[in-house]
Amino acid sequence: MSVTITTIAVTFLIMLAIMLLGMPIAAVMLLIAAVGGVLTFGWPLVESMGPVMWSVMNESLLTAIPLFILLGELMLRSGMADRMYAALSLWLERLPGGLLHTNIGSSALFAATSGSSVATAATIGTVAMPALNQRGYDKAKSLGSIAAGGTLGILIPPSVNLLIYGSLSETSIGQLFIAGIIPGLLLTGLFMGYIALTNKVSAEERAARPRLPLSQKLFALTALIPPALIFLIVMGSIYLGIATPTESAALGVVAALIIVAVRGQLSFAFFSRCFVQTARTTGMVLLIVLSAFALNVTLSLTGVAQTTTAWVTSLGISTTALLLLLVVFYLLLGMFMDVLSMMVLTIPIAVPVVVAAGVDPIWFGIFIIIMCELGMVTPPVGMNLYVVHGIRTDGGPFLDVVRGALPFTLIMVAFSLFLIAVPQVVTLLPQTMFGP
Repeated sequence: MSVTITTIAVTFLIMLAIMLLGMPIAAVMLLIAAVGGVLTFGWPLVESMGPVMWSVMNESLLTAIPLFILLGELMLRSGMADRMYAALSLWLERLPGGLLHTNIGSSALFAATSGSSVATAATIGTVAMPALNQRGYDKAKSLGSIAAGGTLGILIPPSVNLLIYGSLSETSIGQLFIAGIIPGLLLTGLFMGYIALTNKVSAEERAARPRLPLSQKLFALTALIPPALIFLIVMGSIYLGIATPTESAALGVVAALIIVAVRGQLSFAFFSRCFVQTARTTGMVLLIVLSAFALNVTLSLTGVAQTTTAWVTSLGISTTALLLLLVVFYLLLGMFMDVLSMMVLTIPIAVPVVVAAGVDPIWFGIFIIIMCELGMVTPPVGMNLYVVHGIRTDGGPFLDVVRGALPFTLIMVAFSLFLIAVPQVVTLLPQTMFGP
C-alpha cells in the first residue's frame, strides 16, 4: 500500500505530541503500531506481532544490555569510580582547569566500562562535586564539564545505545564498538583542550597546588588498573574473535566480580543494590526496544521506509546535504525527546535512507550516537543536565548547568561536521580489523 510523506509526517507528529503529554514512549509506540496495523491490514497483523516480540526477546544479542548495565553498577557500588577519580586528580590537577580535566578523564574511563551516559554523569558528579565545591571552582564550568563528560558514556565502547542501534539496524555490534574508540578519544581530547584554553592558572595558584612525589602519583595509578583490565577483556575478546558482544559482556561482569571479591566487598546487600537497579534499568530499556520492534512490523509492511527513501532520492540532494539536514533534525528533536526514544523512532526510517544515499551504516551509527550526546545536554529535555543539577547541594539555578554545558554542545556540533567531512575517522579501525 502506498504511503505518502504527509501521512508519515502526521504520524510522527502525533507520536511526538502524545509523548509530550507525558505518556510513556513504549506505550505510545505500541499504541501506534496496533492502531496503524488494524487500520491498514486488520486485526490479523496485530496478532502476528506476538511471534515477532517473542523472537526479539529470545535474541541473544539483547542479553548484553543487562550485562553491561550490571557491569556499570558493579563499578559504581564497589567504589572503583571514586578511586579512579582520586588517581586522575593527582595527575591532572596542575593543568589549566585542574579538576575540570579530571571530570572529563574520569568520565571517559568510566564510560569505557559502564555504557550509559546517565550513569557516567551521576557517578562522576557524585564523586567530583564535593572536591570542586571545596576548592571554589566556578559552578557553571564544574557542572557543564560533568554533564558533557557524561555524554561519553554512550560513545566510548561498550555502549548500550550502540547495542540498540546495532539490533535495530542489523549492524555488527563488534564493528560499532571498535568504530567508537577513535571518535570517543578525539571528543575527550577536544573537551580537555577547550578547558585548557579557557582556564588560566596564575603563578600563585600553581604554587598553592601541592607537588606530590612521583612515586606517590605512580602508586595512585594502580586504581586505574581494574577499569582498564575490564575494558581490555571486553574489547579484546571481541577484537580477537574469541567472544561475541554478549559473551564479552559476561566476561566483563565476571572480571568485575573477581575484583570486587578480592577487595572483600561482596555481600548480600551489595548484590541486592546492584541487581535491583540493573533490573529496573533493563526493564525500561527492553520494553522500549520491544515496542520499537512492534512498530517496525507495521512500518515495514506499510512501506514507510521505502516511501521515505524514494522521496529523499527524488529530491536530488547530495549525501553531505542530507547529513547536514539530519544534524539540524536531530538537534531539534533532541531538545524535546529523550535519546532512547529518539533512536528507536528514527533508526528504522533513517538507516535505509542514508544507506541508499551511500552512507556506511557503521559510520551512521556513530553519527547517531553523537546526535544523542547532543540531546543529553540540550534543554529542555537534556537528561544529563537534570542529573547533574540534581546532585548539587547548594540549590543554585538550573541555568548554571545549561550555561556550563553550552560550549561543549557547540564542540559536539562542530565534531559531527568534522566526521561528515572526514568519515575515515570512524571507519578506519573497523575496516582495518574486520575488512571493508
